[in-house]
Amino acid sequence: MARTNFDQLLQAGCHFGHLKRKWCPAMAPYIYTERNGIHIIDLHKTVVKIDDAAEALKNIARQGKKILFVGTKKQTKEVIAEKATSVNMPYVIERWPGGMLTNFPTIRKAVKKMANIDKLMNDGTFGNLSKRELLQVTRQRAKLEKNLGSIADLTRLPSALFVVDVQKENIAVREANRLGIPVFGIVDTNSDPKGVDFVIPANDDAKDSVEVILNACCAAITEGLEERKAEKADEKAAEAQAEAEAEEAAPKRTRRARKDDAAEAPVEEAPAAEEEEAPAAE
Repeated sequence: MARTNFDQLLQAGCHFGHLKRKWCPAMAPYIYTERNGIHIIDLHKTVVKIDDAAEALKNIARQGKKILFVGTKKQTKEVIAEKATSVNMPYVIERWPGGMLTNFPTIRKAVKKMANIDKLMNDGTFGNLSKRELLQVTRQRAKLEKNLGSIADLTRLPSALFVVDVQKENIAVREANRLGIPVFGIVDTNSDPKGVDFVIPANDDAKDSVEVILNACCAAITEGLEERKAEKADEKAAEAQAEAEAEEAAPKRTRRARKDDAAEAPVEEAPAAEEEEAPAAE
């Protein structure tokens, strides 16, 4: 069953592309027609692409891996933050920090620095600082929170990137390509789909368009997470049952072992009675 349909995408305005003169020829297979100088995206193909991307995202989530959502456009950042938070995934909606993937250890140091500032503030270490020094530390903490707060729980490289507007976030796409991280992207008619593993042709400027696509993809991620929980619960139940059966069988094995030991034990022969010597004949 399709996760979206033609009418939903049409109502959200997913079919509106960019001006014809700004198009990328590589997007030609996904363009239905042109009206008033604007390209119209073929939503039938968009439905299929959303289903493909959603199924792949579901499999990644079922394996317990992280998907990083990226989108720094003003009109879509709130939607991205909301949907990523709903599935407990990291996201970047402010400026993309260059080298975030290719120089990930440095980014982790900055995140740890933010955590250290919090720790020192809570234990009263900064109590002796002057107002000016305290203000500087507070501003530094706020800046780190703004840029890196949403990836504080990302302790290792993500297993996939979900990008809204691959043209604007081209640095993120190139870093992911360099590291072999699969890229899922909402691609408009003015963007080059090269480097995007799962292309979702749609309007990447409208909030409603991005929201309806994220709804379908995040629903698939939620299904993957639920299946992972169910699998873990089944594994724990199976382990508990195996332990219970082992404990129940242990006394039986002990009794059987004792019987076997008793049966295999060598039987000591009784010493032969000494024959009385016959009296010597006189």
